[in-house]
Amino acid sequence: MPTTESKEYLDSEAVFAILILTLLWGLNYTAIKYSNQGISPVFACALRSVIASICGVIYCLRKGERLFHTDIMLFHGFMVGLLFGIEFACIYFGMLYTDAARSVIFVYLSPFVVAVGAHFFLRGDRLTFLKTLGLVLAFAGIVYVFSGRPKTAKATMLIGDLLEVAAAFLWGVTTLYIKKFMAEKVHPINTFLYQLFFSIPILFIVSFILEPRWIYKLDSTIACSIFYQSVIVAFMSYFIWFKLIHNYSVSRLSTFTFFTPVFGVLFGILFLKEELTVSLMVGLPLVCIGIFFVNWRRRPLKF
Repeated sequence: MPTTESKEYLDSEAVFAILILTLLWGLNYTAIKYSNQGISPVFACALRSVIASICGVIYCLRKGERLFHTDIMLFHGFMVGLLFGIEFACIYFGMLYTDAARSVIFVYLSPFVVAVGAHFFLRGDRLTFLKTLGLVLAFAGIVYVFSGRPKTAKATMLIGDLLEVAAAFLWGVTTLYIKKFMAEKVHPINTFLYQLFFSIPILFIVSFILEPRWIYKLDSTIACSIFYQSVIVAFMSYFIWFKLIHNYSVSRLSTFTFFTPVFGVLFGILFLKEELTVSLMVGLPLVCIGIFFVNWRRRPLKF
């Protein structure tokens, strides 16, 4: 496929797309809570990868895109899938020992990994003072959002916390790896398909180890939840995300992912009747200010 020059700054189209994605990803937390009522979490994640991979294969066949490469790109695709699978294994292993709210905070350390890694390993994606300040403010907003929720301390919580930090590191490394070795070289659908396809065996192995029973019950709500996680999130939103990674600055894109847990809390209030806390009302403006600083430049902004 022809290569295109990666844009350093996000235009209005990219900003709109990433905001829609974070909204979908935030709603995904509610969908997962629904599916957890009848399906084991890691098995549901593996099932999601299977369904989304099938959607990706159908897309490739209809569009005439190749399914797999026969050169070094196949190896890079395998590495992306391996990183993705281990990342989710760490997330679910970690949640056996630590709270879900703490998990979200630690997993969203990923934009820091991307921003620092992009500074050293990607050309033209430098870590400036304002970008650093923006990252700190955005993450402070996320921490403040969840600080209002009581957490029950556990003796093994440190193990879970460290696994969630490892997941954040792996997520960041995956994003950097795609940008370094695959962006501008393969079609985004291949990046998407490799990540899901090669993660399937890893997730099934983790599920086999962790979960003695995979399906407890299946009704229309759980089925719709799995459809949303698989087709809307894992297929459609991931495909758009990879297209954005191929065409824009990964450090700036990753900063917008701070909106995901904020949207997750908002949807929790709407659909799960969770409390609207002061921390949410304070944390959201911090996230917005942080993202503004990350995308600030002396020339007029393009969004």
